[in-house]
Amino acid sequence: MFGLQTGDALTVLAILVYFIVVLTIGFIYAKRSNSSTSEYFLGGRKVGPWFTALSAEASDMSGYLLMGLPGLAYFCGASDVGWTCIGLACGTYLNWLLVAKRLRKYSVVAGNSITLPGFYSNRFHDRQNIVATIAAIIILIFFCVYCGSCFVTCGKLFNSLFGWDYSVMMVFGALIVFLYTMVGGYLSVVATDFVQGCLMFFALVVVVIGSIAMAGGVDNTVAFLSDIPGYLSMSSMAVPATGADGIQLVVDGQPLFDIPAEYGLLTVISTMSWGLGYFGMPQVLVRFMGIRSEGEVKTSRRIAIVWVVVSMFCAIMIGMIGRYLMPTQLLTQSAAESIFIVLSQTMLPAFLCGLVVSGILAASMSSASSYLLITGSSVAENIFRGVFKKDATDNQVLIVSRITLAVVLIFGIFVAWDENSVIFNVVSYAWAGLGASFGPLTLFSLYWRRTTKQGAIAGMITGTVVVLVWHNLIKPLGGVFGIYELLPAFLLGCLAIWLVSLATKPPCQEVLDEFDHYMDEPDEERNLEKVLEGPVPA
Repeated sequence: MFGLQTGDALTVLAILVYFIVVLTIGFIYAKRSNSSTSEYFLGGRKVGPWFTALSAEASDMSGYLLMGLPGLAYFCGASDVGWTCIGLACGTYLNWLLVAKRLRKYSVVAGNSITLPGFYSNRFHDRQNIVATIAAIIILIFFCVYCGSCFVTCGKLFNSLFGWDYSVMMVFGALIVFLYTMVGGYLSVVATDFVQGCLMFFALVVVVIGSIAMAGGVDNTVAFLSDIPGYLSMSSMAVPATGADGIQLVVDGQPLFDIPAEYGLLTVISTMSWGLGYFGMPQVLVRFMGIRSEGEVKTSRRIAIVWVVVSMFCAIMIGMIGRYLMPTQLLTQSAAESIFIVLSQTMLPAFLCGLVVSGILAASMSSASSYLLITGSSVAENIFRGVFKKDATDNQVLIVSRITLAVVLIFGIFVAWDENSVIFNVVSYAWAGLGASFGPLTLFSLYWRRTTKQGAIAGMITGTVVVLVWHNLIKPLGGVFGIYELLPAFLLGCLAIWLVSLATKPPCQEVLDEFDHYMDEPDEERNLEKVLEGPVPA
C-alpha cells in the first residue's frame, strides 16, 4: 500500500517536513505552557496581533476552506458558495469590530477568565458554575463533530493523493494533532496556527494562479461555465443531474445538469446567516481573550479580514476553474471536495505539490487542535475544578484536560469513520450548534447590562435545542422550513435571553457596577495588575 514512485516520495517528503515543523513547535512551547493553567489554556494573554489574527482565522477556516468550499463551487456553481462566503466575510469583520475589544477587557475584569464558559459564569457571578457547566457540555458535543470534520479532511487527502487507506490515514492525522496539542497547549496551537495560516494562504494563491494558467486565462473558463444552466448566477443554483446512485450523469464527455434551482431572497438570507456563527465560535473568541493588548485588536482585525476575503475568493475560483479543466472527473459532492488536491497533483512538481497540499493538513489540523484544547480546558477548568473539585491544583486540571483531549479524539474519529462524509455538511451542523448556543449570549453579555444568569441559561439551551430539532425534524419538510438552522436558532436564542432576563430578578448591584465600568478602565495593564495581583509581563 505504501509503495511509492519518485514523485510521490517527494510529495510525502514535503508533508513529513510539515509534520516535523508543527511537532517541533509543540515541544518548543511545552515547558512554558505547562507552567500554569493560564499559560496552557490562554498563553498568559501575551499573544501579538499577527499571531492572534492568523491563529483565529486558521482555526476557524478548517478543511472546508481548501476542500469544502472548492468542492461546493465545483459541484453547484457560484450562488451557494458565494453567498456563504459573503456572510462569512461580514461575520468576520463584525465579530472583530463588535466583540474582540470588549471581550478582551471584560474577560479580565470578570475574574480573569481563561475559558469562554468561565467568562460566562464570572460575568453573572454564577457561584454554582451552572452557566459554565452547560456551556462546557455544549462545547463537548459540537466540537466532537467539528473534530470529526477535520479528521475526514486528513483521510481524504492521503486517499486522494496516494490511494492509501482512508481510515488508517484519518487516524494518523488525528493522532498528530492530539500529540502537539497535548504537549504544547495554547501557545503551541497559536504558533502552529500562524505557520498554518501562512501555508494555507500560500497554497490557495499558488493553486489558483496555476489553474488560471492551465485554463489559458479566465475568459475560457467563463465561456465554458456560462453554458451550464445557473452555474455563474447568484440568483439560481446549478443542479447536477444524478442517477439513482447519486453520481452525476455524463453524456458525450459532458456533465449533465437539470433545470437550475431558484435562489431567492429567503435562501440568500439563510445562507448569509453563516456569518452569525462567528459571535459564538469558541475557537475565535478565545483568541480575543488572549491577545496581548486591546489596542492591538484593530491591527488584528485588518489582517484577519484581508486573509479571509482573499482566501475564500481563491477557494471559490479553484472550484470553478476546476470544473472547466476537469468537468467529468469528480461526479459526487463528496468526490468534488478533492478538486484542490487533484489540481495540485496535475500542475505542480512533486515536492511543491506536497507543500501545497500540506495547506489542507494545516487547515484541518489548526482547527482540530483548537477544538481539542478548548474542549479540554472547558471540561477541566469549568466542570472538574468548577463543580467537582474546587480546590484542584493546576496539575490536576491539566491531567483532566488531557484525558478530555483523548476522549474527544476518540469521538472525533468515530464521527469521521465514514469516508463519504461531506465536509461542508458536517461543518455546517457544528457551526450552527455553536453559533446559536453562544452567539446571542456573547452579544447580550457584552452589550446589555440587564442580562441575567437565568436568561443566559435559557439562551444557550434554546439555541442548542432549536438547532437539533430544526436540522433533524423541521428542515427536511423543505420550503420555507428549509432555511439554515442557525438563523431561527440564533433569533430564538436572542428572544429567550431577552424574555427570561426581563422575567427574572435583575442582576445584583455588583454585577451591574462591573458591567458599567469594564469599558471605562483607562489603563489596561493597571487593570490586569489589579486582577492578577502582580505585574504583567511585557
